[in-house]
Amino acid sequence: MSRLSVPNLESNTGPSGQIYAQIKRTIGTVPNTFAAVAAHGPAALKSILAADAVVATGTLTKRDQEVIKLVISAAAGCDYCVAAHNHLASLAGLKPEVLKRIRDGQPTGDTQRDALVGFVRKLAQSSGTVSDEDFAAIKAAGYNDAQLVEISLAFATTVFTNVFNRINDTEIDFPAVA
Repeated sequence: MSRLSVPNLESNTGPSGQIYAQIKRTIGTVPNTFAAVAAHGPAALKSILAADAVVATGTLTKRDQEVIKLVISAAAGCDYCVAAHNHLASLAGLKPEVLKRIRDGQPTGDTQRDALVGFVRKLAQSSGTVSDEDFAAIKAAGYNDAQLVEISLAFATTVFTNVFNRINDTEIDFPAVA
């Protein structure tokens, strides 16, 4: 059971209720993490959703976006976000065996994806500090300057949800990860 209370999503008509309605129109349901953030900080959730919308309209593929979020979540040990981004990555077309390799830090056989996984993992492990070699490797893999901004923004929003879900012990409402 999550630590923070969440009001009835259907009867809430305040600022949180407006956000719940928007999320339901967009994705059909309100994930537990969004419900809890909006219940106690609707402006915080709005800012995270706005940042995620910026990443979504960028040039990173949906697969890359979810790979980034899955790597960060696995590095942080956030079971909720690992389940969520594993599921969303599978919806973006990544196979279960590839997702397991990503979570376990093993090569997937896709050079560009493996470069992204390695770069993001280094970001997570080093609090964002990367060497000249790390920078050269991600650039050599084909990621451009604008995509490095998108990677950074996806990283930042995921760290927020990782930390929040660890504080809240958010009840997982995505398929379990084996």
